[in-house]
Amino acid sequence: MSTFMHSWPRPPHALPHARLNEPPNGARVCVAGLVLVRQRPGTANGVIFLTLEDETGISNIIVWRKVHERFRRAVVSGRCLRVTGKLQRESGVVQIIAEVIEDISPMLDELARPPADNALESERAGC
Repeated sequence: MSTFMHSWPRPPHALPHARLNEPPNGARVCVAGLVLVRQRPGTANGVIFLTLEDETGISNIIVWRKVHERFRRAVVSGRCLRVTGKLQRESGVVQIIAEVIEDISPMLDELARPPADNALESERAGC
């Protein structure tokens, strides 16, 4: 295989959404992002569609019934998810067929905290 074929981050490392055009169709990838949309159409036979966003773009995620049952809590309540699954391209549409779904919402709380160095400096300054 060429070097190009190995140039994207592999699971468990998350691939930025803007780079989803790099892996070949069917590759196993991992993406992470904020949950923008959860859809469970009545006509979809238990399939859930998620839309995740990171700083580079959005990803469409398909969650089959069995995967939803296994990762229900993350799918239903996660604000930020990491999804590992199979990349699928059809008619110019890119989506990921979810295999593993992790709720990484607690990481959002870390973003609001000042770095340890800044906290020490603030403490010394009497803030």
